[in-house]
Amino acid sequence: MIAYLKGTIFQKLPHQVIVDIGGVGYCAVIPLTTYFKLGEVGQPVELLIHTHLTDNALSLFGFMTADERDLFLKLIGVSGIGPKLAMNILSGMNAVDLVDAIQKSDVGRISTIPGIGKKTALRIAMELQDKLEKKEKLLGAKRSQEQEDLLSALMNLGFRRKEVETVVDAILRSHKEEKPEFEKLLRECLGKLAKV
Repeated sequence: MIAYLKGTIFQKLPHQVIVDIGGVGYCAVIPLTTYFKLGEVGQPVELLIHTHLTDNALSLFGFMTADERDLFLKLIGVSGIGPKLAMNILSGMNAVDLVDAIQKSDVGRISTIPGIGKKTALRIAMELQDKLEKKEKLLGAKRSQEQEDLLSALMNLGFRRKEVETVVDAILRSHKEEKPEFEKLLRECLGKLAKV
C-alpha cells in the first residue's frame, strides 16, 4: 500500500496531480485545498496518500496535511459516502470549517457543499460528531492554548465539548482587554454553565 509520495510535480489539475518519482509518474486525486498549496510544475512535492483498492481499480488520494487525510478517512467511513464524494466535500469546505459545522450539527452549512443534500449532511453530522469529539486536537482548530486548556478542564469535569465551546468563547471575548488567571476564567465558565 502506498502511504506517501515525494517527488516532482509533473502535471497538476484542480482535481489531480501527477508526481514524478525517479521517472515513474504517480497520479493522485486531490481536493482543491491541496491543489492551492501545491507549487508549480517541476517543483518538489510531498503528499500523504490513501490507497483505495476496488475490484476494478487502484486509486491514490493525496493530501498536503495529515488532518485532511484523517478527515477523508472518517468521511469514507460514513454510510453512502465513497472516496469521490469525500473529495468533493473536502474541496467544498476546508477541514477546520467542516469540523466546526459537524460539531455544531450545522446541517445547513454542510449542505451548502455542491452534491451534498440535507439527508447526507445530517448523516455526516450524526455519524462523525462523536468520532471528532474524541479526537484531542481537532484538525488544528484555530484555538489559543488558553481556550484548549479551559475546554480540556471542563470536559474532564464531565461536560460535552459542544456544550462548553460557546461558553468558553463568550467568557474569553468578555476579557479581551485584560487577562485574568486561569482559575478565575474556569470559575466564570462553570458559573455560566450552571445557569444553562
